[in-house]
Amino acid sequence: MAIADPTTRALVAPQGRAAKKRAPKVPLTSRERKSLRLARGLLWPALIVSIVITQVPFLVTIFYSFQNWNLLRPGDRSFIGLGNYARVLTQGEFFSSLWATVLIVGTSTVLSLVIGTLLAMLLDRKFFGRGLARTLLITPFLMMPAASALIWKWSMLDNNAGMVNWLLGLVGISPVAWNTHFPVLTVIITLTWQYTPFMMLILLAGLQSQPGEVLEAASVDGAGPVRTFFSMTLPHLRQYVELAVLLGVILMLQVFDPVAIMTRGTGGTKTMSYLLYERAFVGLNVGEAAAYGVLTVIITIIVATIALRTLFKMFKVEGDLR
Repeated sequence: MAIADPTTRALVAPQGRAAKKRAPKVPLTSRERKSLRLARGLLWPALIVSIVITQVPFLVTIFYSFQNWNLLRPGDRSFIGLGNYARVLTQGEFFSSLWATVLIVGTSTVLSLVIGTLLAMLLDRKFFGRGLARTLLITPFLMMPAASALIWKWSMLDNNAGMVNWLLGLVGISPVAWNTHFPVLTVIITLTWQYTPFMMLILLAGLQSQPGEVLEAASVDGAGPVRTFFSMTLPHLRQYVELAVLLGVILMLQVFDPVAIMTRGTGGTKTMSYLLYERAFVGLNVGEAAAYGVLTVIITIIVATIALRTLFKMFKVEGDLR
């Protein structure tokens, strides 16, 4: 029999949950145990391959980070412990590179998420040519990062032949040397243009999984588009937003091509990945470059954790307000 009184339901529900927790575990049958062993056995090869591909190189990098090894002196190699880490942390380039990475990656992620949400809401509606529009909007993410950087550097933002300066000239604004005067902005524009389709695809999948009956019920009850979005659609997109932010941050932290091609690390655009490249392939200091690599991995984990916890708190507060 259904319990109609809310007070009664509130009193009964905790007892049901407590009883469920106290319920004894049902022993598995021999067939279930056999199926479980088979499933675990099938997972072991994939797990071993993943460990070999991902963790073994990282362990080798940690080993190199404890070595004093410069390829200019290949025979002079020794163990120095945490010396490379001390050198990295005492140099001013590390913290300036860390700030450049946070600024570029953070701004690009937020802009890509906002624009991707707007485009996903547009593609969630039915209109003529939606398939063609979806294909064109996905195209930037399918391009190679080097090709994207070259397009924005020469075709779009060039001082003499760039389309952006040509458009500015139509309204009487003098040409702007974007790569020289606004290097950080040029890298952010390129990353935002390239990763907005990535955010859009994830959020579009979330929008298309939202039940239409719920939106129709909200419309019947008098909820406007803005109220419906913030009270129903946005909480529904929580997991998709978390996934998009997490993957977007991880991917952008690894970006190297726009910085190397457009600015070469000048003007406050020397990110962690570009600084690692300088130490490994310009300075030929393998030990110091390995230390930078280990610190980059640690920073990536910290940034991803902070981003996820911030999103958890935002959605939790919003859910409490509702």
